[in-house]
Amino acid sequence: MRFKKLSSLMAVVGLGIALLTGPAISQEKEEPIVIYFFCGGPPGGTFSTVVYNGAKTAAEILGDRVDVKYIWSDWNPHKMVSQFQQAVAVHPDGIAIMGHPGVEALKPFVEEAERVGIIVTSQNVTLPELEEKYKVNGFGYVGQDLYGSGYMLGKAAVERAGLGKGNRALVWGLLREPTRGLRTKGAIDALKEAGLTVDYLEISPEVDKDASAGIPIIVGYLQKHPDCKLVITDHGQLTATLPAYFRAARLGPDDVFGAGFDLAPPTLEGIRSGYVDLVHSQQPFLQGFLPIFQIYLTVKYKIAGLHIDTGVGLIDKTNVDFIAPLVEKGMAG
Repeated sequence: MRFKKLSSLMAVVGLGIALLTGPAISQEKEEPIVIYFFCGGPPGGTFSTVVYNGAKTAAEILGDRVDVKYIWSDWNPHKMVSQFQQAVAVHPDGIAIMGHPGVEALKPFVEEAERVGIIVTSQNVTLPELEEKYKVNGFGYVGQDLYGSGYMLGKAAVERAGLGKGNRALVWGLLREPTRGLRTKGAIDALKEAGLTVDYLEISPEVDKDASAGIPIIVGYLQKHPDCKLVITDHGQLTATLPAYFRAARLGPDDVFGAGFDLAPPTLEGIRSGYVDLVHSQQPFLQGFLPIFQIYLTVKYKIAGLHIDTGVGLIDKTNVDFIAPLVEKGMAG
């Protein structure tokens, strides 16, 4: 796997370490910086656990300089808004939010947080207007470029599957979410530009919560469309479940090209078995690690918000063994 060297990433990590160890740091006991951190999904979820492990690692490096409270939201945008409102009411030093609810839903509470001096930054799903407005106050972003990541995966899947005009593909995604849905849109656009016939299924809240609930949906689709040559799942848990979906439809590993997002131990097995052919990695560990340092550096040294694109890797059977040990430890995804 080839990852782009991120100079801004190295800069913030290097700066953080230098400021932590340098002689300019006061020897007096510091009051811990209180940070509320949104992990996104449920406790124990494959992706949210990697995000949590990244944040926890950053907190361990900073030691008693920070006091991090971890918030779990079950990937529910409405729950995220409610939890963010509650976090603002507590008046911590900083809050690291996920942008799934979208700008309009979060805007009044971000404005209130900024008004009372709470540093807000973001991860996983971007909030462009809020980031632009409050960047000078430390509002940054760590995560993929959503549309670009979807387009990257879609284009690569078409090329590697050897598909072209007239071939049928399915995208199973989240267009209903205004910002998060950009990744789905990117994948669809890439397939349509290549001339494919693109069918679309919306991931229901039930399947969003439990990927196995999607088995009858995908089996029904594949039975109705036996000419489908490519399935892209815009959801980490659904990608991990692709082998179960295809087996339930009585398809072998070479019958349909399976592609999706995020690595988890079941996804590794899917790649090795041939049922999962291509996965986009957005490096969720960094989405946990860097926002903690963003808030710390902004509180202590007035560092403006940094925008870090983590969505730069494509994984298949040729390079999966490189990253697999970290995925199995919950440190990559």
